[in-house]
Amino acid sequence: MRRDFRGTGRTVACFIEDRSGNFAVITAAIVTTILLSVGFGINTAQMVLTRSNLLNALDSAVTSTARDLTTGVIPESGAEKTVKAFLLANGGTGFTSADKISLDTLAIDHTAKTVTATASVDINLLFPLFGAADNQKITVTSAALYSDKTVEVAMMLDLTGSMAKTGKTDKIGDLRTAAKHAVETMLGKQDPDNPRVRVALVPYASGVNVGALAGNVYAESASSPDLPLVAGSPLLVSKTGSNALPPFATYTSIVASAYPHPDNCATERKDRYGNADFSADGPDTVRADKAGKQYYALVNRDNGLKGSGMNACPAAKLIPLTTDENALLDSIGAFTANGYTAGAVAVQWTYYMLSPEWRSAIKNAGLGDGPADPNPEKIAKVAILMTDGQFNTAYAGVSGNYNNQGNVSRGNAESICANMKRDGIEIFTIGFSLPSNEASEARNVLQNCSSPDKPGIQHFFDVSTGTELDQAFQSIIANTERVALTQ
Repeated sequence: MRRDFRGTGRTVACFIEDRSGNFAVITAAIVTTILLSVGFGINTAQMVLTRSNLLNALDSAVTSTARDLTTGVIPESGAEKTVKAFLLANGGTGFTSADKISLDTLAIDHTAKTVTATASVDINLLFPLFGAADNQKITVTSAALYSDKTVEVAMMLDLTGSMAKTGKTDKIGDLRTAAKHAVETMLGKQDPDNPRVRVALVPYASGVNVGALAGNVYAESASSPDLPLVAGSPLLVSKTGSNALPPFATYTSIVASAYPHPDNCATERKDRYGNADFSADGPDTVRADKAGKQYYALVNRDNGLKGSGMNACPAAKLIPLTTDENALLDSIGAFTANGYTAGAVAVQWTYYMLSPEWRSAIKNAGLGDGPADPNPEKIAKVAILMTDGQFNTAYAGVSGNYNNQGNVSRGNAESICANMKRDGIEIFTIGFSLPSNEASEARNVLQNCSSPDKPGIQHFFDVSTGTELDQAFQSIIANTERVALTQ
């Protein structure tokens, strides 16, 4: 019997036609889903990349502006212009142009010391979905710390005989280059009408040439006592007709006439027992000797400083805090090397240059306004102590045992450094090409004198070449900015 499959064939054909329709629908759905996924991915990548680029540009703009506020390159009134210019110059991406970027807000918080900015950009999506707007706004916010503190920096620089040029080694030349670069970095970009940073120089060798501040120095002679004239001494009585201590200006005039200066050099200030005095007291401070008789705390010029040969007074004069870049550069450019290493004497005068106790003496000598009063909220005080060898020369407390000068000098320096740190002075130290036979003791003093390291802030530098010396000064200057932010 023959079966008729025609009806079955028609049924199968209909089923196949129905399945073809289903396949078309399914395929369309799959393709649509894939396209939506791809489009969503493209849009997401576009927005993520744009947001990342905008945030990076804003971070850089705010950080750069905060740094310029900190270093005094721009006034606060110029902050918005600076952020906007930096943002527009660096905020463009492959999906938008800089002219579509907007700086929405900029706020400077004087309490928190922050610069905060919000920026936005409108972008056209590459793949609009479900009839949504093809335009999206992306907004980012960034903040950075700044400081409006003023900064006082005193640089103690080694001009001793070991710094002299020998053969191809030119340490004094390396110092001139590095110190000049340091001054230019600190003073070169600030507003001259509203300076934020002042710099002092303390060049030293066997003593410190204090220039016009020599009126505050008592020049000993071979037969004179360690202390200047005390109240009731015959000379003071004969000049003033009184047993009382005369006014400071009268006193210094009488002392200078009785004990004339062979030069403008100074050594340590001596206390009533003939030892080094570690304080930053001004020269007009009234002291009492062992018998209770009053005198003014002048700094000594020990007669052990002979004034010639290796004992000569350095030609380079101390320069108190100033913004006069040319005066500082001219002094540095004339540096020459000769003499022993009276490091503690130099540390002492570095202390004086940052102490408000010396403000009157500096102003009276016509050498500027002097150091400001301590105020951690408004002022950062920084000392940079540089040497190329161990401290080996002292005068006070040696008692004729000149073989012990090095130990005395190093001990005195560390005691003065301790007082400086107690007074809020941040100390950075540099050992430059330290000789192997002196390196250990020299490093110990420099490390003990330096302030403790903090995250990202190094205080002791041990360098060997002129390039490394230059880099050390630049690192210290960068660290000084961080000190101003964190101290």
